Amino acid sequence: MEDREPFVVRSHNVHLDSEYTLWIADLKQRYQRAQVRTAVKVNMEQLLFNWQLGSDLVVRRAEERWGFGVVEQVSLDLQAAFPEVKGFSVRNLWNMKKWYSFYASSPDIRDKMDSLEKSVQDDTAKLHQIDAETRDKILHQSGAELPFPLLFAFVPWRHHVEITARCRTVDEALYYIKITAQEGYSRSALLNLIAADLYHSSGAAVTNFSETLPLPQGRLAQEIIKSNYDLGFITLPADYDEKKLETAIEQNITRFLLELGTGFAFIGRQKEIVVAGKTRRIDLLFYHIRLRCYVVVELKVTAFEPEFAGKLNFYVSAVDELLKTRDDNPTIGLLVCRDMNHTEVKWAFRNIHTPIGVAVYQNIQTEEMQTLLPTEDQIRQCVDRAQEEYHNQNERIH
Repeated sequence: MEDREPFVVRSHNVHLDSEYTLWIADLKQRYQRAQVRTAVKVNMEQLLFNWQLGSDLVVRRAEERWGFGVVEQVSLDLQAAFPEVKGFSVRNLWNMKKWYSFYASSPDIRDKMDSLEKSVQDDTAKLHQIDAETRDKILHQSGAELPFPLLFAFVPWRHHVEITARCRTVDEALYYIKITAQEGYSRSALLNLIAADLYHSSGAAVTNFSETLPLPQGRLAQEIIKSNYDLGFITLPADYDEKKLETAIEQNITRFLLELGTGFAFIGRQKEIVVAGKTRRIDLLFYHIRLRCYVVVELKVTAFEPEFAGKLNFYVSAVDELLKTRDDNPTIGLLVCRDMNHTEVKWAFRNIHTPIGVAVYQNIQTEEMQTLLPTEDQIRQCVDRAQEEYHNQNERIH
């Protein structure tokens, strides 16, 4: 059979050159941006309405004024007026009230909201997704005691409901709001991050980033690096060494990338570098998309020792010299060890001018532990026996 060309719509009497191709590509990008702006505008309008309805229920003291069934009545009235809209259930209205109340109850909420607004102002890409009319409407609201924050508009409604339900403090909630707006997390990804308690582990690693990196990059790097990494997806012998740990991580690299967080791209294990004619090997090498830099990861199965910092410093310097290009930011080093003493780490960092940090790992399953745990079949058999005993007991009673 003869090869067929891909189906392409062509008009008669035209000459298609490279300039035409570039123009069409630009048109496609402009249209895609217009689609994004349209979707963002619809989401913003709906979220703004939900926020203001929640505010009305709180500020007007609706239940005190019209009775405890007023939320149900509002739901009925709105559903009767807009039968095609699915967002006016009683439960959803209660979510709107809870959403507004959760943030409005924080005593210093306005300062925190101002900080959020600044993060949007600094992110010009986000602002470009908002048309001037919608942005003006959000920035110049009236009626609500607490205005709708601009950054909230970049997080879908169901995400807001989950964040409000699962976060204990406003600071924790705003943390997940910010990273969801920045990274565009799906709801399932967001729930995984909350379940992993990313808020309390992220940004707490011991680092020298504030002294060795420019302010914007240093702040972002500190937020990205965790204080501890959960390696519960790995099973190793009780006497495992660093080589076995590296191998297990490489075999589970997808899970490890999820644990590291968004933006990490795996370059390789035992990455070879040659310095002064000698071959050196980096345990794990990554590249971070948002930081636009290489990340050297060294693994230690023991507690932190001061000499570890010197070796990591050497590898970071080597990557800067041998791999980093002029478009890359300074390389970052991360040592992940079994345990550490914060004072030892801080003293070891003195006079080191490359950006490095230290974190710990936890929850590795040993093979001996696995033998002590019941298997899936054993658990299923126990459940079946319990159900059978329950049914037999019910039959005897009756």
